[in-house]
Amino acid sequence: MNYIAAGIELLGSAIGGGIGNGLLMAKLIESIARQPELEGTLRTNMFISMALVEAMPIIVIAMSFLLINA
Repeated sequence: MNYIAAGIELLGSAIGGGIGNGLLMAKLIESIARQPELEGTLRTNMFISMALVEAMPIIVIAMSFLLINA
């Protein structure tokens, strides 16, 4: 049962991270198209935001390993 729970947990985090990154990149491209002079600032903010979006799946992977080994 722990394996099923860990698989569902990993599936949800992968889908959420993928959707979050996709929306983030879409909004970045849209913002650069509207104001090209802010490209550097927008890119910096995008990298910070992407790190925060990707932190959740990494935490979930660690939690699923703990769930499998418990």
